[in-house]
Amino acid sequence: MKELKHLNKYFVKYKWHLIVGLFITIAARIFAILTPRFIGESTNAIEKYVNGEIISAAEVKSELMTNILLILGATLLAAFFTFLMRQTFIVVSRHIEFDLKNEVFQKYEDLSLNFYKKNRTGDLMNRISEDVSKVRMYLGPAIMYSVQTGVLFIVVIPYMFSQAPELTMYTIAPLPILSFAIYKLSVAINKRSTIVQQYLSKLNTFTQESFSGISVIKSYGLEPQTNTGFVELSNGSKEKNIDLVKVQAFFFPLMILLIGASNILVIYIGGRKFINGEIDNLGIIVEFLLYVNMLTWPVATVGWVTSIVQQAEASQKRINEFLKEIPQILNPTTKPEKVVGTVAFKNVTFTYEDTNITALKNVSFEVEKGQTLAIIGKTGSGKSTILELIGRLYDVTEGEISIDGKDIRNINLKDLRDSIGYVPQDAFLFSDSIKNNIRFGKADATVKEIIEAAKNAAVHRNIVGFSKGYDTVLGERGITLSGGQKQRVSIARAIIHDPQILLFDDSLSAVDTETEEEILGNLFKISRNKTTIIVSHRISSIKNADKIIILEGGKIVQQGTHQELLSTDGYYKELYLKQLSEKEM
Repeated sequence: MKELKHLNKYFVKYKWHLIVGLFITIAARIFAILTPRFIGESTNAIEKYVNGEIISAAEVKSELMTNILLILGATLLAAFFTFLMRQTFIVVSRHIEFDLKNEVFQKYEDLSLNFYKKNRTGDLMNRISEDVSKVRMYLGPAIMYSVQTGVLFIVVIPYMFSQAPELTMYTIAPLPILSFAIYKLSVAINKRSTIVQQYLSKLNTFTQESFSGISVIKSYGLEPQTNTGFVELSNGSKEKNIDLVKVQAFFFPLMILLIGASNILVIYIGGRKFINGEIDNLGIIVEFLLYVNMLTWPVATVGWVTSIVQQAEASQKRINEFLKEIPQILNPTTKPEKVVGTVAFKNVTFTYEDTNITALKNVSFEVEKGQTLAIIGKTGSGKSTILELIGRLYDVTEGEISIDGKDIRNINLKDLRDSIGYVPQDAFLFSDSIKNNIRFGKADATVKEIIEAAKNAAVHRNIVGFSKGYDTVLGERGITLSGGQKQRVSIARAIIHDPQILLFDDSLSAVDTETEEEILGNLFKISRNKTTIIVSHRISSIKNADKIIILEGGKIVQQGTHQELLSTDGYYKELYLKQLSEKEM
């Protein structure tokens, strides 16, 4: 139960709801146990009339009518309080489920990028959905039935002993056997359920990856292989589900069998005692039959609840693994800070933890506010890593990155990232309208500001060409748009944010030269008082930068202005001549 201790804070939060639920449960069970008693008294009245102890039929009729009204009233009140009981406990469990899902999601947001490199999306989704749902069963039904069973036993068993002690012992004898059998059955169900959940996680991951990469699957004609893989997983899932259903099929027959056994014992033992005169009236046997049926389900739930608790603990353990994960990137302070924009790298070395690849080696440079720095180099030279380090998506292995002369690790993380407009190499758009995708950079942006940003990103003409314009809803990851359009919408999103630092990671690779010139012209106007860093493979994108650095193998091998680099033999001059000749062709 130690894993479930994490939930105690939620019990404290909703303690008054739970206390009220406890009193409601007591009221519901008290009214429920009155019904068998009134039925027993009615049976006794009929028995006395048959035996001649009550001569007047009117007197029997009057007593029966009174009991019928009492039974009806007790049943209605029991039903009403049972409804309130379920509303109280189940609603509380839904509130805690809501809180727990939010806690998990917020933790996911806090965790660093390395965490997402080590864990698969399907598994993350399963923990926030399936695992939290299993925990909710513990928070709601398990607690509700435990309280209900406890109250029922406290009230009913003593009353039964007071009426017929020996008959009570015989009556409740099968109930522990029922509870133990249900427990063993539930354990078997739990094991098979866990396997089913694992297959569900595999299926979710497989289908998600297949749908995300559907264009690749179609391009390479991999539909048959993909379908074969899905069928294999589906067959495995089907077989495990059938194994689960086979065990579940024993649940209700077993319960009905033991209920029947208890009823037979009551009728046989009680009948013999009544014949022998050890029980004064027939109503007690009728009452006991009703009490047995009333107690059977709560007793069965003891085993079921035990299984739920086990499943919840296993699920909460999986959840706790992530909740206990300490983010590698922590906010050093909550004190607000203003970022001006001067960025400096001092002997920075960085190694990726997951691959152990050293992306940067002793890199040093500085770019002041209002300046534009361009970074160029071969694939894998460390260009994108520099931008990720500036956004503090990772922390440096050695050296120091400073913003406005202050170590980036000592700057308020929220203020740092609020001051950055970042357009990643792989432009990501949400399944929302184009308008809202641009507004993502500024939540309170007006339509006028959105259009202005789109114009500066040279995408306005494309957007108004759609039938719904800016209200066009994009497919998953912006699949509705072309690669160039996605890049330009991402640029608009960064521009509208109006940050102090603009980072562009090869964000013009999918646009034509003419559009590139238009966007760059707009960007240089916008970024006059901002720090801008552009990563690119095209000389045309960076030639007007104040400073250009060339990376190779994670090291700076050349730096200077466009003209300075052209006057020196090296990678930059070779690339320029190559791209110039390709353009002329």
